[in-house]
Amino acid sequence: MKFEHLIEINDPLNPLIDTLSLEQVWRGLVLRAESPKLFVPHLDECQISERSDDGFARSLRYGELVINDTVQLLAQLQVRYTVPAQKDISASSLVMTVEMPDEASLWVRFQYDDGHDAATDAANAMYDDLRRAAYKESDIDTVRIMRELAAEGRLDVGLLN
Repeated sequence: MKFEHLIEINDPLNPLIDTLSLEQVWRGLVLRAESPKLFVPHLDECQISERSDDGFARSLRYGELVINDTVQLLAQLQVRYTVPAQKDISASSLVMTVEMPDEASLWVRFQYDDGHDAATDAANAMYDDLRRAAYKESDIDTVRIMRELAAEGRLDVGLLN
């Protein structure tokens, strides 16, 4: 299943939503990668290891299930999650890309790829529709939480790790 969608962060035609800066959005996306428990309530634990200049490896624990993945950061542009095949989990990826079509607009593009071929996708069509809906809701929650953190000043430079 390949799936992508956009979430508008700043709408210059809607004065009712708070405008977020590129830096706040970037810090929010990085915080989601480094502290996912803030964004994923059913996550039990996240351990980060093997840090480099452009990312890190981590282990996520959901009860008995442990998922190892890597996170690559392309500063103020993209966060790429890569899950290698492991036990009963197939290889997959999620890419979050910040898009600024003009100075007043700001979007985040979410791109999912579960690594399955077209035949598997066809067999899983009903389940994939449910997954798409769940992914979209999760991404909307991510942006909602980023807005809350920004309103609290928690995405300001001095308050981050």
